[in-house]
Amino acid sequence: MPETTPGTTHSSADATDWALDPAETGACERLAHTLCTGEKDQVDDPEWVARARDAWEDLPLPLRRGVRRFRRHSGPHGTLVIGGLPVGQAALPATPSVPGSVQRRATVSAAVLTMVACGLGEPLAYLAEKSGALVQDVVPVPGQESFHGNAGSVPLSFHTENGFHPHPPDHVVFLCLRADHDRVAGMRVAGIRQALQLLTPASRQALFAPEFITTPPPSFGPDAAASAPDVEPRPVLSGAVEDPDIRMAQLVTTPLTPRAAAALTEFGRTCEATARTLRLKPGDLVIIDNRVTVHGRTAFHPRYDGADRWLQRTYVTTDLRRSRDHRPHDGHVLAR
Repeated sequence: MPETTPGTTHSSADATDWALDPAETGACERLAHTLCTGEKDQVDDPEWVARARDAWEDLPLPLRRGVRRFRRHSGPHGTLVIGGLPVGQAALPATPSVPGSVQRRATVSAAVLTMVACGLGEPLAYLAEKSGALVQDVVPVPGQESFHGNAGSVPLSFHTENGFHPHPPDHVVFLCLRADHDRVAGMRVAGIRQALQLLTPASRQALFAPEFITTPPPSFGPDAAASAPDVEPRPVLSGAVEDPDIRMAQLVTTPLTPRAAAALTEFGRTCEATARTLRLKPGDLVIIDNRVTVHGRTAFHPRYDGADRWLQRTYVTTDLRRSRDHRPHDGHVLAR
């Protein structure tokens, strides 16, 4: 179980587990700026990622220690929220509002995300999603309010990221650059380590059976389900019966038997019963253990005025070698 990390403790009303102090925030920002000074600094350049990997070692010790402890064991919630990270607030442009928005140019926020990703493992992306960018914008897009994905503003149901794929990410990292105007948007998280104890034995047994099909989410495009690399039936839960992994997305996981349908419904109820809602503020960084925790989002009302909610996201794998046959030239993007 992770130990308490040094830093500023926040009240229970705050989303953060702990926060960097001002001196640590300043040190992070100075280090991030060293990755953003050149005209050719590009997030998806392997040489830039290598520099970010090296820079991780120079981040403040409390941050590195907390992330490493979380990597070893992600705790009862499978989620860590660290406050006080720099996002380059002074130079922050208007919130993007175009479909498929990503961050190709090196910025303070992209540098922070990538350094932390390198501390957890290695950054990862999928060519079919957000054009394979390592750092992706999670922003509301006009006309896509009801889209069930990162461009929407309606409630987003519980899911693990890319559970359909042979190589889903081990962690998902979000950094909040801007909160929504009304401060009502919440990231909802629910961990199997708490939900498991509420499941009946029959549901547990059914969830461990290969009686479910999960297809790609809408963010992979309208035709992605037909060309998915792996649509074989698989279980929702796998691994150790007392501490299993999850692969599930309420929108795109289909039960194949009556008992599977009943178990999936019960699992959804247990997630609702144990969920926490995180209302993030700028500088909050969220690490989700994608193997044991599902996440979603509450509804909010974008104004499309350049100051809407803006998160940036990157995926992380703890074993990049595992997906080598899916990554051309040993890069960080899964091409299939």
